[in-house]
Amino acid sequence: MEIFIMDNAEEIGKAAGKLFVDAINKKPNIVLGLATGASPVPTYQYIYGEYQKGNVSLRDVVTYNLDEYVDLPKSDKNSYYSFMHTELFDHTDIREENVHFLDGNAADVEAECKRYDEALDRAQVDIQLLGIGRNGHIGFNEPSICFTKGAFKVKLTQSTISANSMYFNENPMPHYALTMGVGSIMKAKKIVLVATGSAKADAMAAMIHGEVTPVCPASILQFHHDVVVFMDKDAAKLL
Repeated sequence: MEIFIMDNAEEIGKAAGKLFVDAINKKPNIVLGLATGASPVPTYQYIYGEYQKGNVSLRDVVTYNLDEYVDLPKSDKNSYYSFMHTELFDHTDIREENVHFLDGNAADVEAECKRYDEALDRAQVDIQLLGIGRNGHIGFNEPSICFTKGAFKVKLTQSTISANSMYFNENPMPHYALTMGVGSIMKAKKIVLVATGSAKADAMAAMIHGEVTPVCPASILQFHHDVVVFMDKDAAKLL
């Protein structure tokens, strides 16, 4: 695990963003696993800033997002489909047919999760971008008694609901989501995790130095062969 402690979110965004831009330029049809939430936003801003400068093209990039809320229209401003378009896709030349999401409105959840797992296995993610929850979750893999394998429907914990509910000022936040499983995340050839703020300090300490346990899902990354972590000083204060 390669760890970089930086001054602030902007510096993290530049460093992580440059990693992605360099990888895209090296392999234009790269397959990326993408995350939502506040932590990855500076990385996305750097990427589309480089696109607008003519330094990178996302035309042939293929993406798979980690998760999506259940029973929330994808057109809703708080869906992760909308988030990714607002924060990255709409500012670049990526093709809509190359972006992939779990369908939180699927009539058959089990079939939808199986479809996504099979697509991920065929695609083989080159780089997976992750944030981390205050409770150590990655994607929506919440603390549990066992590590998950493939995609599944999850009931969100109160900690996660509390952290994300600020975005839902018009409608109640969904209490369920579909998410890639830990097993799917670990299949990525490379993993990049970004974390900012003192609220993530406990989770980062547990992820890096704690026991590998599903009580802190992110701790499984200790077993991955190629993980790069970018965090600010507040997130690193317990290391």
